[in-house]
Amino acid sequence: MSKKPQYDPEEIRYPEQKIVESPLVPEMEKSYIEYAMSVIVGRALPDVRDGLKPVHRRILYSMYESGLTHDKPFKKSATCVGDVLGKYHPHGDTSVYDALVRLAQDFSMRYPLVEGHGNFGSVDGDPPAAYRYTEARLARLSDEMLRDIEKETVDWDPNYDESTQEPKVLPSRFPNLLVNGSSGIAVGMATNIPPHNMREVINACICVLDNPEAQLSDLMQYIKGPDFPTRGIIMGRSGIRAAYATGRGRVVMRARHEFEEFGNGRTRIIITEIPYQVNKRQLIKSMADQVEDKRLEGISDIRDETDRNGMRIVIELKRDANPQVVLNRLFAQTQLQTTFAINMLALTEVNGKLQPRILSLRHIIDEYLSFQEEIIVRRTRYDLRKAQERAHLLEGLLVAQDNIDEVIKIIRSSYDNAKENLMARFGLDDIQAQAICDMRLIALQGLNREKLEEEYKELEEKIAYYNQVLSDDSLVRKILKEELQAVSDKFGDDRVTEIQDVEDEIDIEDLIEEEQCVFTLTQAGYIKRTPVSEYAAQSKGGMGKKGITTREEDSVAEVFTASTHDYILFFTDTGKVYRKKGYQIPESGKAAKGTNIVNILQVEQGERIQAMIHTRSIEDDGRFLFMVTRKGTVKRIPANALKNLRNNGIRALRMEEDDALISVRETDGTRKILIATHDGMAVCFDENDVRPMGRDAYGVRGIKLREGDYVVGAARARAGKTVLSITEKGYGKRTPVEEYRITNRGGLGIKNYMVTDKTGPVVGIKVVDGTEDLLLVTQAGILIRTPVESIRTAGRATQGVIVMRFKEEGDQVISMALTEHEEEETSTEGVE
Repeated sequence: MSKKPQYDPEEIRYPEQKIVESPLVPEMEKSYIEYAMSVIVGRALPDVRDGLKPVHRRILYSMYESGLTHDKPFKKSATCVGDVLGKYHPHGDTSVYDALVRLAQDFSMRYPLVEGHGNFGSVDGDPPAAYRYTEARLARLSDEMLRDIEKETVDWDPNYDESTQEPKVLPSRFPNLLVNGSSGIAVGMATNIPPHNMREVINACICVLDNPEAQLSDLMQYIKGPDFPTRGIIMGRSGIRAAYATGRGRVVMRARHEFEEFGNGRTRIIITEIPYQVNKRQLIKSMADQVEDKRLEGISDIRDETDRNGMRIVIELKRDANPQVVLNRLFAQTQLQTTFAINMLALTEVNGKLQPRILSLRHIIDEYLSFQEEIIVRRTRYDLRKAQERAHLLEGLLVAQDNIDEVIKIIRSSYDNAKENLMARFGLDDIQAQAICDMRLIALQGLNREKLEEEYKELEEKIAYYNQVLSDDSLVRKILKEELQAVSDKFGDDRVTEIQDVEDEIDIEDLIEEEQCVFTLTQAGYIKRTPVSEYAAQSKGGMGKKGITTREEDSVAEVFTASTHDYILFFTDTGKVYRKKGYQIPESGKAAKGTNIVNILQVEQGERIQAMIHTRSIEDDGRFLFMVTRKGTVKRIPANALKNLRNNGIRALRMEEDDALISVRETDGTRKILIATHDGMAVCFDENDVRPMGRDAYGVRGIKLREGDYVVGAARARAGKTVLSITEKGYGKRTPVEEYRITNRGGLGIKNYMVTDKTGPVVGIKVVDGTEDLLLVTQAGILIRTPVESIRTAGRATQGVIVMRFKEEGDQVISMALTEHEEEETSTEGVE
């Protein structure tokens, strides 16, 4: 029998406690997101600026703080691990020691940051000795990781118990993320960045400093590809280029081999280098198992003859075996050939917060150089402040030297207020007076005065130089270039991984089928591309198909059709422009919401995409881009002014704060421009009425607007075409272009649409020839496709016909686009 409890159940019910009920699903979502972000930001992913995860950063800083630099004796690894655990990293000792070991392994790190003494593991997969046996100190290269950290060059955070502070990022005077690479698995994402040759990477950085408009092809003149510490051979360049262009790619690695003749005409294959991250012992075991299972034929013996002189795996072949056939089967069936899946995911700082992003090669270099310029500026400010403080103190000492007899007299005649008397007599401040009081008698000799004057003169020159650096961005870049070159000269070496060209190699663009797609952007910044074939045509007045799934508070903002091989130019409300290839926009189904634009473009916080255009190429061929703003300002710039775009965009148009870019059109210098407004007005003028301008210009007035009116669209008015106007309530009409007479820019214009309560205001215009299909998108995300020729031609001042009916009351058209005509379906019923 169970015993009766020895307590009163009422005593443990805590009648005064407050119980907060929380729904399970939202609580789990919140908790999981917090956990995921903690892993992403605080554990698994490297920072793009110093290429380190938090545990590696803490190890390096803790060793630096303890004085374990390359010129000091080794200390037990247990000391390093204990310091990191006690001060900065409240996790298991195994994780810290494993990270320390990797920093010291020359087969894991292209340029090790820690120097190890003892057994730190091997390429055979042997584990390192316990940390009580091994010793470690910082490598010479780590001096460059931490140089100037004491000069307030980086921000600091309190450690886990707020007893001390740790750096948010290390100064990293070389691009460590590319040089040593990184790998890690977070929650829902992973990173795998290969190591590179330091000399090549720094040369690419200098290339960008010399030519801010450098393209990927320019960078790849310097960075040939990954450079693995285990050497080996990379087969082909298309995977490298894909990874550098998009942040994702696959690189095929092969072992280095040679054939040797031995015995009576027999051959053996000698392996001297293996692919990166391949365990040599497991590789040999795998080959032996396959030979035993008869899956590999023609091999008589496999031996590992590796010694201190280098790696040597011997594969002896049978007398009748074809060496090349056996080698090909080894490449196909073993890890003598492997694939390195590059996924360049790293944390970037956006408004003080770290966010994970897939980065291209140029993006990583831009982020690093921007960080290094900030380091130089902060270091210079620190040096300037210290120099000014010292100069200020020397000014007081020089005053004392000039009046030394009176100073001595004041000090001797004072009881306990000598400092105050000096301040009153010579106009000194507290610091200067204290320095005089602290002077030694030896300082009174003449030689010391000369030293003070020389030091003061040197400080004045330094202060002038520091002020010049802080006021001249080009000087900052020059200093950065010199410092990078010095690191390259000191630590750079030759490439060890060979890159072999492959016959008939296919570039990334050749692997992507060219097709017409619908590109859709929502108000909340979600973008996607969907093949045009997924949308079937319907008759005029149809109900439409679900074109995109949006959140309740979101709606479609822009939609157009373009090829996957076209350039897509993204113009933002701030007047900046970004560029991507069509295939770089992730493909999604027609009902999917797409990918947030911040994961594709390096837009700033609060910056929104206002216009997108597509073009096949951007060359100096006489083409222009004609921009129109909401307040009627227009600007024309040569298309080739946007030829070299940075990942973080460039300025294409300057505007007033309350204005916004709403339309961009490509022209050839002979076009007529038609601008339409919300209230049904329009103006048509020659594009040459607007002179070509530079990227930083503000533009000129294109149309004069009445109070409350604003521009909704612009188009090229081509003879023989019609102007298609669509209103918010689904009405539309086509009007011959000839009915819009040419006027001077800047006027009120003429009537374009008879706007009434029934039709609603104009939502947009297009110039058409009647062979296209019209795509309309509503605020609820409904998309309809209807032939343009089915829309009636009417005069300018008419109400038009119904083009689209709405399923939901209160819904309205918010965007329109054109695509190639497609035969109608037999059914015109809307489908969700």
